[in-house]
Amino acid sequence: EAQLVESGGGLVQPGGSLRLSCAASGFEFSGYFMSWLRQAPGKDLEWVSTISQTFGSTWYSDSVKGRFTISRDNAKKMLYLQMDKLKTEDTAKYYCARGGVGRTDADLRGQGVQVTVSS
Repeated sequence: EAQLVESGGGLVQPGGSLRLSCAASGFEFSGYFMSWLRQAPGKDLEWVSTISQTFGSTWYSDSVKGRFTISRDNAKKMLYLQMDKLKTEDTAKYYCARGGVGRTDADLRGQGVQVTVSS
């Protein structure tokens, strides 16, 4: 069974950093574009970032460009999101997803992890 499990969320002060991890299992991880999505309370699901299968091409939404870094380790079947210079508006539930650039209609998504940015 294909599965994605996120970890690493929590409470952080504005300007701080967090690193999210996502463990993939049950499918050929290296064959897929992988993404991070997020959903803030009362708002729609939002695409955050995508990384290509093997050459590591990356794409970011304008709201996180320059602050977040997506990466992957195909040997370990892991996806990461390094989040720096966090802002209160980054508060959301973050999801690891199997999907393409700019898309929120992923065919596989994890259960999500909460990130709260507050002083």
